[in-house]
Amino acid sequence: MPVTIKDIAKQARVSHSTVSRALHGSSLISDLTAERIRQTARELGYLPSAAARTLKTNHSQALGVLIRKVDDPFFGDILQGIEEVAQASGYSLFMAASQHTPEREQAILQAMVERRVEGIIICSTPVSLDQSRQLARFGVPIVYINNQAAEEYRYSIYHDDVDGSRQVTRHLIGLGHRRIGYLGNSTAGRSTLDRLSGFQQELKASGLSIPETYIHQVPGGGPDEGLSGLSHFLDLPERPTALICYNDMLAIGVLKGLKQAGIRVPQELSVTGFDNILFSAYTNPPLTTFDQPKQYIGAEAARLVLGLLKADSLGNAPCEPEIRRLRGKLLVRDTTAAPAL
Repeated sequence: MPVTIKDIAKQARVSHSTVSRALHGSSLISDLTAERIRQTARELGYLPSAAARTLKTNHSQALGVLIRKVDDPFFGDILQGIEEVAQASGYSLFMAASQHTPEREQAILQAMVERRVEGIIICSTPVSLDQSRQLARFGVPIVYINNQAAEEYRYSIYHDDVDGSRQVTRHLIGLGHRRIGYLGNSTAGRSTLDRLSGFQQELKASGLSIPETYIHQVPGGGPDEGLSGLSHFLDLPERPTALICYNDMLAIGVLKGLKQAGIRVPQELSVTGFDNILFSAYTNPPLTTFDQPKQYIGAEAARLVLGLLKADSLGNAPCEPEIRRLRGKLLVRDTTAAPAL
């Protein structure tokens, strides 16, 4: 059973109200008595009730964080960035995963509001404008990370995927590749469209064209989808010499499939990923990828939502809409090389 104020009062031989005042730093209690009560509380292992504090102060000191999938390594660095900034400001996180289910997502957001989180950060999960407007009625500041349509929301942090994809494509063209394929994730909405757009823009800027069959979408972004998606390219009459994957997880599946097929990387086929998840440096060979500043994206989202809360506490007018677009960098490793002659 958790230790209560009643237990402290009994041990210290004072009233409940005296314990409460002492623990809340009231000037009505002498320093000597207050310290004796606090020492008793420490000895008994007393922990103040967050729920009771919320009811009394109307501040939970908690932020809600909604992600797509809890097992997606992409979110690890983002959550670390959010947590470091939140913790430094005395906030804890209430985190949940939507699992790509709109009904579950709505229930989670409702639960967060009911538990009086002070702000919400939504990471890479589609939220309709209607849902966004409904949430706005609760008066809880919401910041979106890498959302499917970042510019449609009032406060958003997102990565410039078009620029990132152009850098990856430019790297392959610079190595001499002219037959480049793109393996996308059809369930990823805006981000796969942006990465495909960057790929196509860079090809056009270089005066290159590719057959439609060199662009293939799979229904997911995991290694299994990468493995199954690879077969499309291997079955083509003329295979590409390089393959750009929507993310690192697809690329990991592609690398496994190529090893099973006896196709050497990068000697016979160059492969790139996107996101720079932890595992990408440990594939065989290490994966060329694009490094999104994931931890910084999370930290910026936390700073933005905390800034909105501070403005509200000072009674200031709502902040102007703020959309922050961040850029990453190409990491060239060992899965890309000049095409075989």
